[in-house]
Amino acid sequence: MTDRSENTGTSKKRRWVRWVLGVPLGLLHLLSAAAVYSALRYGPLNQWDDQGHAGTTAMALFAIIFSVIAILITLIPPVRRTMGLWWLVPPVVLGVIAWVRIATLG
Repeated sequence: MTDRSENTGTSKKRRWVRWVLGVPLGLLHLLSAAAVYSALRYGPLNQWDDQGHAGTTAMALFAIIFSVIAILITLIPPVRRTMGLWWLVPPVVLGVIAWVRIATLG
């Protein structure tokens, strides 16, 4: 028979590690989502709006950078085992949206 106190200690440690890893990943996802929202919501006014194009491109690039950082953190083996692969979904989706936004600015 196994001792229940050992299992409880392991689950408490895992819960604590999930919080330690999940909060920074969640913040990266929020930063990426805010950059994507900004790139989609506040686009250039017209073809002549060079600053609007530059700002939209910058926000989309920030979203891609935040997404890549989040993907790289999630792919680290201890993080992947602790957090699960579903943490890859938000940065991939936000990165694709940002990439499409840059591609359609033309």
